[in-house]
Amino acid sequence: NYYDPGETLLNLMPLAVRMAGPRAGLWHGIINRNYGANYFIIGRDPHGPGTDSPRSTFYASRDVQGLFRAHEAEIGVHMIPHREMVYLPGGNRYEESDRVAHGAEEYVRVSATTVIEDSLFQGKRLPEWFTYPEVAQILFDAHPAKTRQGFCIWLTGLPSSGKSTIADVLAPLLLSSGRRVTVLDGDVVRTHLTKGLGFSKEDRITNILRVGFVASEVVRHEGVVICALISPYASARDQVRSMIGGDRFIEVFVNTPVSVCEVRDVKGMYTMAKQGRITGFTGVDDVYEPPCSPELCLDTVAANPEASARKVLEVLVRKGFMEFVEKRAKQRTPRTGAVQAVKS
Repeated sequence: NYYDPGETLLNLMPLAVRMAGPRAGLWHGIINRNYGANYFIIGRDPHGPGTDSPRSTFYASRDVQGLFRAHEAEIGVHMIPHREMVYLPGGNRYEESDRVAHGAEEYVRVSATTVIEDSLFQGKRLPEWFTYPEVAQILFDAHPAKTRQGFCIWLTGLPSSGKSTIADVLAPLLLSSGRRVTVLDGDVVRTHLTKGLGFSKEDRITNILRVGFVASEVVRHEGVVICALISPYASARDQVRSMIGGDRFIEVFVNTPVSVCEVRDVKGMYTMAKQGRITGFTGVDDVYEPPCSPELCLDTVAANPEASARKVLEVLVRKGFMEFVEKRAKQRTPRTGAVQAVKS
């Protein structure tokens, strides 16, 4: 609809971004030449990872363009330098920024990241001036609003710390908000998904990663998954975080003292472990590595399961996955403080 089919060819390349600055720009040029390109546009994005904490770029655009210019004759690809473009709402047109930066006309800097975050992530379509309507519709369908995106709540803690109980309370609260919820409980998955695995460190890590893979598939299809597993090893939990995506992984540390867990243990596992009747039991003769920086740490001695579940909902509100948490009356029990309403 917008390009002459007789002069335009769309060629898709299986090329991953390396973010290596000038060398990455040159590498892209060589590969494009191998795919038949004679010209290569290098814009103001310098093939780098963006900015650091002081907001300084890792690589300057002039460095990328300079290295490419020095080798363009050798690789047979001519560089087309592309300067920063800005949008002028008054004239409904684009101009190079150096032509309008000191002028009186209002302009908008065209940052794809900013526009996408302000539009798609907020459940709105991209502005008409940013891209073609057909492209905007495809991107809108592919990037649902944060409140419709999938996420994983990973409950970790000692045996009998209260993970499954909190998951059982949390699941219906999320269901009532209109989300599709899957619960993966450690005891249940060992009877099906990870049946046959033992309790060696290697088998436990395999158990965690298998559950993590299933959780990542649920999240990828915009579902909500609650995982309640001891998951004693920090490295395995970090692998699951990477598998799912750090922005969609909410690690919740159910921080219950061993003495309290032992009292709650209806199966008597702690007693059997202390008596030597079973070995390799987490919390007695096997290690549990507490999270260093979880998204939430729950004190199940000071708060009951419902209060703990609602604290998880508050985190989801802060992260944008939910719009608000329903108001509840103050709880006047010895173990539960007031649960306040949280609104985005």
